[in-house]
Amino acid sequence: MTGRLKGKRALVTAAGAGIGRAAALLFAREGAHVIATDIDAAALASLSNDGIAETAALDARDTAAVNALAARLGKVDVLLNAAGFVHNGTVLDCSEDDWDFSFDLNVKSMHRTIKAFLPAMLLGGGGSIINIASAAGVFKAAPNRYVYSATKAAVAALTRSVAIDFIARGIRCNCICPGTIETPSMLGRAASLGPGGREMFVSRQPMGRLGTAEEVAQLALYLASDDSAFTTGVAHIIDGGWTL
Repeated sequence: MTGRLKGKRALVTAAGAGIGRAAALLFAREGAHVIATDIDAAALASLSNDGIAETAALDARDTAAVNALAARLGKVDVLLNAAGFVHNGTVLDCSEDDWDFSFDLNVKSMHRTIKAFLPAMLLGGGGSIINIASAAGVFKAAPNRYVYSATKAAVAALTRSVAIDFIARGIRCNCICPGTIETPSMLGRAASLGPGGREMFVSRQPMGRLGTAEEVAQLALYLASDDSAFTTGVAHIIDGGWTL
């Protein structure tokens, strides 16, 4: 531990698993007071044994719940938006309900949390907002990721808009664009393809392996810390060369 986040308060959504969990744990190890949230209260239960200061069940699609949490917590220095869903299919497979759900969870949830927590950040002198986007949709087209890619492109645009609007008021807003990362969600999608599903994902990686949530968390740590004080509005790619 180097204490890169010592004295900072960090809120992480979707902290129960995957990238959100890895980031929450790393932030805590680096000295942050971490508030870990997730819709799955059971997934949060074990985090209290790993240095996480607070946990809170939160549905990022519930505006009233997000606003209530922001009112209770007050200022946070770091907001990491990691909630998301990967819809599989082309435009022909995407119903209006699929479209609405994907945009509500992948994009509007970030609008909710940023709008709720930004005022206190501004009053407190600033902060760092980090949104999880994707290499798919921002840097490269991926097959059968129609609405998912559309949402992640929207996240990159949302990120730049927040960055430019508050650039002179101490707010930095960046997004992270992972490639294929080995998380419970990704492994579930691989399993749905049947035997060899995981190997199929690995085969398209130039490095011959999948990324890890911990590797993405290290990038999130950089963006959360003062080391990235001159960085805002950037879509940071971490994909093992998939987009080359």
